[in-house]
Amino acid sequence: VQLQASGGGLVQAGGSLRLSCTTSGFTFRDYRFGWFRRAPGKEREGVSCMSGNPGDTFHADSVKGRFTISRDNVRNTVYLQMNDLKPEDTAVYYCKTVYKYRDYWGQGTLVTVSS
Repeated sequence: VQLQASGGGLVQAGGSLRLSCTTSGFTFRDYRFGWFRRAPGKEREGVSCMSGNPGDTFHADSVKGRFTISRDNVRNTVYLQMNDLKPEDTAVYYCKTVYKYRDYWGQGTLVTVSS
C-alpha cells in the first residue's frame, strides 16, 4: 500500500491549490481517505475526509466552504481543492487511509500561503 501526496507550493493569500494523493496496492474505491495537516509548532489536525460514496464528505470548520475533497476511482487518486487560502492554512498536508486496521500515510506536501 502506497500513498503519495503532491501539489503543494507557495501561493498568495486568496489563491488556490489542488493537492493530489495517488495510491496503489489496494482496492481504492472501497476505502475512506482523509487529508490532515501539521502547521509549524502545532499538532496535526484533520482537514477533510470522505468515504467511497462521493457525497459522504466531512470538512473541518476551519476550511468549510473553502476546501473540497474528492476522489477519482479510475485514477485511484484523492484530491483536495483549496480555494481562498489564508496564511493560517500554511502547513504540511498529508493524505491517509486505513487498510486492514493499519494507518497508511502519504509523505506530505508543503503548502505555504503568504500574506
